[in-house]
Amino acid sequence: MLRTEIITEGTLSCFSPGLTYEDGSPVNVEVSAVVFDGHRLILASDKPIPGAGRSAVFAFDLVEGLPDPESHRFLTADAIRRAVKYEDFALTVDGRYILATTGFDRIDDESHDLNAYNHLLIWPVGEPDRVQVVDPDPRDGVEGSLELRRKLDGAIGMPYYKIEGLAAVPASPDLGEPCDGMLLFGVREQGRAHDDFDYVARVVGVHYRMTAGGNLEFVDELRECYRFDPSEYAGVRHTCGLSSLEYDPFNDRLYLMASFEVEDEHGEQIGGYLWSMPLADLSAGAWPSIVENVHGEALEFEHKAEGLAVLDAERLFVAYDNDRDMSLGRIDERDERDACEAPYTLLRIVG
Repeated sequence: MLRTEIITEGTLSCFSPGLTYEDGSPVNVEVSAVVFDGHRLILASDKPIPGAGRSAVFAFDLVEGLPDPESHRFLTADAIRRAVKYEDFALTVDGRYILATTGFDRIDDESHDLNAYNHLLIWPVGEPDRVQVVDPDPRDGVEGSLELRRKLDGAIGMPYYKIEGLAAVPASPDLGEPCDGMLLFGVREQGRAHDDFDYVARVVGVHYRMTAGGNLEFVDELRECYRFDPSEYAGVRHTCGLSSLEYDPFNDRLYLMASFEVEDEHGEQIGGYLWSMPLADLSAGAWPSIVENVHGEALEFEHKAEGLAVLDAERLFVAYDNDRDMSLGRIDERDERDACEAPYTLLRIVG
């Protein structure tokens, strides 16, 4: 059972205040993904950030353990700008490449109008302009990871689903086929339609190997490899859906984050929880342990926890996607954040 303490909390300004869409509505940053590549934090909003020189993906250098506001920059390669609704990032097992997934929660079988929502991207650490699409449709000129979409359909087995987790973990040594790791996709929602679904904490996975061209290819079938029920844990007050996966190579550990957004007699409630497990427990099917605060209670995030990054063997960075909830709570003495500000928490593992 892991215990954590809060090192610091704050907000990151992700674009100029007052930015609007063409229709005049304000752009609201909704950070749903974060990864640390060893030098910088890369974050993504699940809503587009419009304008020349901008994208939904941006980076901050980490200086003395904290994101440096002056180092902010957008990642603007065409494929990165084209993808819509980013939900999670991951590092490949060797730490040399960054992977980014969108939600895969909408598709139009009659056209390619919604292909932007179906992307798995890969690029070398520090070289986002070399980004490539993973598992694209073999037809020329068709953008998106549409072959992967078909494989997810088969593994999940539901008409509707939303991917919100992504992690690359070492493969089992007895696999019997050369590979570089296993790619895990976390399923948050599944059901008959976007307005008829259940929240779940489910993981489907596939083994991969890197190609000479810096992409990855799958070496076996995508299949379900794990699931658990967050509601079975003491201290979990609301129905949750998986919101992030993160592999911790320092401790050979997998983190599973889940968040909630519910309406009750007190109004809209948002928040989240964090679980951890030794990687060996993944194949064994053992349930994870809920992460606790310094008092030994279930750690409950005040905001909707959507992104998780491992900084080192002891520190975790948590990013929040509060949608249109502008409240800051204990993060800042101000009542509300600006639409360009993303709240975050820096945690330390203390036991």
